[in-house]
Amino acid sequence: MDLQKQPAPATTPPASAATPAAPAPAPAPAAELRASDADRDRIADILREALAEGRLSPEEHSERVTGALAAKTVGELDAFIRDLPAAHARRATTAGPPSRPAPAPLPAGPYDNVVAVFSSAARRGRWRAGRRIHAYAIFGSVEIDLSEALFEYQHIVIKAFSLFGSVEVYVPENVSLRGTGGGVLGSFEVDTMDAPEPDAPVVYLDGWAVLGSVEGRPRRGRLVADILDRVHRKVDRSLRRHLDR
Repeated sequence: MDLQKQPAPATTPPASAATPAAPAPAPAPAAELRASDADRDRIADILREALAEGRLSPEEHSERVTGALAAKTVGELDAFIRDLPAAHARRATTAGPPSRPAPAPLPAGPYDNVVAVFSSAARRGRWRAGRRIHAYAIFGSVEIDLSEALFEYQHIVIKAFSLFGSVEVYVPENVSLRGTGGGVLGSFEVDTMDAPEPDAPVVYLDGWAVLGSVEGRPRRGRLVADILDRVHRKVDRSLRRHLDR
């Protein structure tokens, strides 16, 4: 008989004794999600409708739109429409079973970039202003002249950055102009003004000037209504010439 001890066979622990896997991290609440440009545009459209219905005064509308365009999260955006019917309609739709697909978000649209590096760049004359315009002047100058532009959107946001350069923005005198920004050893100056019509276009100039300048000014004598009237008159004249042939 072999009295020498044999090594014990290795045993594997039962499946129940295995170390449990770490739980997956919980997703962030919807209110903490980062807001997109389409989310901000949707809130701005709701606020514009509330202004047209008389639910908001022009001062409240301006204050809320300015805050919505600067909001970082979805929760911050919802705070601006919490007391409006659109917010309660959204809650009712979310709580109950959806009877139809949710509407698609508003398209954000491409940015219109105007860049000048050791040079100059300009947007002036007859052109279609986009919803968002980015202007960068680095050792150069940028001019954005909206005095004769076609306004397809009521709210236009211009993001400007100047480094050893200048960004100049001109608007018609019958639109609203807002400014939010600052300067670091530079100047950020915007002639804030409110249009008399509540449905007039609103231009928001936001940016920074580092050893440079960012300026927003109205172009006196230039009105959006006058520009549109001239366009209609030109179209009428061209139609008459075509019909007379």
